[in-house]
Amino acid sequence: MHWLQTFDLALLHFVNGRLANPVFDFLLPLFREKWFWAPLYVYVLALAAQQFRRRRLVLFIVGMVFCVGASDFTSSSVVKKNVQRLRPCNDAQIRQMVVLRVPCGSGYSFTSSHAANHFAFAVFVGAVLVRRRLFFRRVLLVWAGWVALAQVYVGVHYPSDVIFGGLLGAGIGGIAAAWFRWRTSSEH
Repeated sequence: MHWLQTFDLALLHFVNGRLANPVFDFLLPLFREKWFWAPLYVYVLALAAQQFRRRRLVLFIVGMVFCVGASDFTSSSVVKKNVQRLRPCNDAQIRQMVVLRVPCGSGYSFTSSHAANHFAFAVFVGAVLVRRRLFFRRVLLVWAGWVALAQVYVGVHYPSDVIFGGLLGAGIGGIAAAWFRWRTSSEH
């Protein structure tokens, strides 16, 4: 376990410190903001409205809300409250080595809810909305990855927080996509 913590800390220092540059300093804090991605959400809803009729569109919206809500609840209220890992910016042994680029926050670190929520959204949308558009599916996963990376870059999460948050979200997004396909399988 010690080697894993050492690797996690070394990766944090690499992303948070060695990757530092003015472009990332400007962009990556924005990547964490919900309003910054509003055009993407509007675009996804427009694609869904174009692809689905009324019932499927409603199920799509329900699936989106479910997967993001379930990933947020599971990460924030179940995992974080049971693991209780301090954020690197709140850990007295680590914080002086972390470049904090946004307010730290008082909650716990493991798992990253940002990573969980964005990967849940990306996997669900990529699986049910754009089945034949592999490029857009990949773009969604890369987007979620950048949001997760931003969490480490700004100093509020360890890399393992975002990796496991991403896995949690991807699993929930996959479950929501399976539910959507099951609910719509009888329709033509």
